Amino acid sequence: MKGIAPANGMIPQGQTQTPRRLLMLQGPHGPFFRQLARHLRQAGAEVWRVGFNRGDEVFWGGGNYIAHTGTVQDWPRHCAALFDDLGVTDLVLYGDSRPIHAEAIRLAKARGITVHVFEEGYLRPYWASYERGGSNGNSRLMSMTLDDMRAALARSGMDMPPAPATWGDMREHIFYGALYHFCVLALNGRYKGFRPHRGITVTQEFRLHLRRLLLMPWHRLERWAATLRIRAGGFPYHLVLLQLDHDASFRAHSDFTSTTGFIETCLDAFAQGAPAHHHIVFKAHPLEDERSAVAPTIRATAARLGLTGRVHFVRGGKLARLLDAARSAVTVNSTAGQQVLWRGLPLKALGRAVYCLPEFISDQTLAEFFAAPTRPDSRGYRDYRHYLLETSQIPGGFYAARGRRRMLRQVVDMILSPEDPYDALISGKAAPRQQLTGTG
Repeated sequence: MKGIAPANGMIPQGQTQTPRRLLMLQGPHGPFFRQLARHLRQAGAEVWRVGFNRGDEVFWGGGNYIAHTGTVQDWPRHCAALFDDLGVTDLVLYGDSRPIHAEAIRLAKARGITVHVFEEGYLRPYWASYERGGSNGNSRLMSMTLDDMRAALARSGMDMPPAPATWGDMREHIFYGALYHFCVLALNGRYKGFRPHRGITVTQEFRLHLRRLLLMPWHRLERWAATLRIRAGGFPYHLVLLQLDHDASFRAHSDFTSTTGFIETCLDAFAQGAPAHHHIVFKAHPLEDERSAVAPTIRATAARLGLTGRVHFVRGGKLARLLDAARSAVTVNSTAGQQVLWRGLPLKALGRAVYCLPEFISDQTLAEFFAAPTRPDSRGYRDYRHYLLETSQIPGGFYAARGRRRMLRQVVDMILSPEDPYDALISGKAAPRQQLTGTG
């Protein structure tokens, strides 16, 4: 498109830069995208938002709102028309794998429109991710080596910021999720063509969010008891990090189609390779809502393999206490794998993730890994983590007010920068990162 900045954000010599015109699609549940748009407008940009259901509309609550009331099949034509008619220079979205976003990215890249992708942080929960072009398995990180990152870090003198002792927004995340799905369930009459991308109905999604919110006190007690039994047991154990069936990274960047298939794979290998006195602990994702038969699959498979008594299940909660005493960890491609590597523990990943470098991830078979896991290059991982904190990981979060404030202080300038976070570090133009201290 004439006059629009190319994908790398650089303006050819002799041309003047047109005003930034940003089109935002679906964002994280809650007010983050609305607040981000306000800051971008204050910086002189024009911002529009496309909504696909009543939840998108309610959380936006501002001007320049465009409702897509047609079907998914209508979206490519509508999206292309918006790009062309509005003179869009930038596309902003949360997650790059859901069908409407993947199609929009394809159309944007064909027009030289810069694509800005937000995601839950690779080093969550204290950081969120901001990249250009793609995230997770579509990230630029997938083509980088550890040597590439060390070369870029040669320009940096920043010490790695420590994570704060306490900072989480799980309650806000669950609350905004329940509110969003209530709006879609009860107020969605205008959006006749809307269909959720997660394979269940909006009514089912809302009931699962509400049920999880109401059962949080019971789940906390159940989790405390299970963790106590494991920590008091005195046995060596391997930790399995479960993900959500509908997680976009799980589905798009692994060969598994369900969490239950991953569970069965882990237990089969554990039965073959693990020493007889070792145990295995399955740690559920904090947002697990029982839409898949996680606990029943663990019990049934353990009984089939004669492992009853050596297999444990912990429902959600924080990972640190279980990791501190674990012998190793297994995941598909969970970002929690970063916490494993930070502790120098052996890690086996069965999918594709940004941290799956040969220096970090075991290349053993899963049965061999349970028998005698190999450790990662901890010094190399420290450099890798440092690189992420200097580039794509932004202090803050999407859901709690304090996390949003921290993130907005930095990410607006990053969006408006002519360089993406990785190129900015190489050129020496990356902004200094905030330390995670103080009240926010």
